[in-house]
Amino acid sequence: IVGAMSSGITVPIVESVTAPNEIVQISQSATTPVLTDIEDDGYFYRTVPSDALQGVVAGDLAADQGYDKISIIYVNNDYGQGLNDAVIKQFEKRGGEVTASIAFEPNKVSYRSELMDAASENPDALLLIAYTDDGGITIIRQALENGYFDEFIFTDGLKAPEITEGVEQYLEGMRGTAPTSMPGGKGPELFTELYEEEFGEIPPKPYIDTSFDATFVLALAIEKAGSTEGPAIRDAIGEILAEDGMVVNINEWNKAKELIAAGEKIRYEGASGPVLFNEVGDSMGAIGIWKIEDGDIVNESVEVQ
Repeated sequence: IVGAMSSGITVPIVESVTAPNEIVQISQSATTPVLTDIEDDGYFYRTVPSDALQGVVAGDLAADQGYDKISIIYVNNDYGQGLNDAVIKQFEKRGGEVTASIAFEPNKVSYRSELMDAASENPDALLLIAYTDDGGITIIRQALENGYFDEFIFTDGLKAPEITEGVEQYLEGMRGTAPTSMPGGKGPELFTELYEEEFGEIPPKPYIDTSFDATFVLALAIEKAGSTEGPAIRDAIGEILAEDGMVVNINEWNKAKELIAAGEKIRYEGASGPVLFNEVGDSMGAIGIWKIEDGDIVNESVEVQ
């Protein structure tokens, strides 16, 4: 299975469906640290880094922006809670103070009470952990309209052009974090080139590349196993991928088949960068810092953790 898209859905699927039934599952976007320690018997992987990494970078970003005090509003699920905890730990480690940490329920008409509480101690900025379709955009709009906040830091669920629509001038220069490509290899550039040839300009949203990679890795494992049985696929993932393996790019499926047939290990240079898993199936990845510039989202830098 490729998916699920969110941490809150992925965790119960791993616990109740895929792991008990020996089904390999690779999520392209479930980032909660909960999944690092989940009992999955080796059947769960993810092609995106844990929020334990993103939280460190987001906490550092807040400190590097010169904020002494921040408030956090986060969506009330595994994704939000895990990232919130990681940010607090890192920001406080850097000497900052988190004046409020407030969970919100999705898709409410008004978030003014949450915003009022978050702003009560006059923090320097709001760090918002949300998605575009769960109330995140509403929180941004109401924060601006009512003067609660004019400085923000965003996380990966808000890396989308729609967050700036109609408020571009107020969000100019605001930054956020999101999992991104590991340095090395030409996979990301090649993926962008091939995508744009087929579909036009690639949208500035996360997890398109990691979705491709999750599918490619499953295909490699099935080819290696010579089977679509879960235990065989699980074992093959560990057997086929290696940092010192023969390089295979995203458009070299026939080369991959030849290497597998010859018993060679593969270094898959994926759309999101080199795809490597640690012993618990977590992706060894990087976190990017993005910025709103002239109403557009632009990638600014990459932090490897």
